[in-house]
Amino acid sequence: MPRKIRQLIKDLEKAGFLNRGGKGSHRNFFHPKGIAITISGKPGDDAKNYQEKEVQIKIKRSKK
Repeated sequence: MPRKIRQLIKDLEKAGFLNRGGKGSHRNFFHPKGIAITISGKPGDDAKNYQEKEVQIKIKRSKK
């Protein structure tokens, strides 16, 4: 069962990303190290595979 968008958002916030807002169902997150990511979808929607992979990659980059 795929994870929800809200779970990806929690992972990003836990890793130090800040929600910079967005339009519609898009949310822009920014890390103080200069890493940005945009997540689309409502919090209750299932996350797509590419979204989960991108979140994992960005969190790893933020820890370097």
